[in-house]
Amino acid sequence: MEKAAISLEKIDLDYDEEADVLYMSFGKPREAKDSVEVEDGVIYRIADNEIVGITITGFKTRTLKK
Repeated sequence: MEKAAISLEKIDLDYDEEADVLYMSFGKPREAKDSVEVEDGVIYRIADNEIVGITITGFKTRTLKK
């Protein structure tokens, strides 16, 4: 993956408990034009060489692992 920037001026978090998915959005809301799965269940959402969000599936399961 090429280098991509992240805007940390605003971070929105949204957790879907039923699906066990955490959505993080950075900066002003905008639609991703591409996505890259950097690890199993960790997806970077990208627009114009900037990471506009990260989606993490199985979030609760991951955080409760011992």
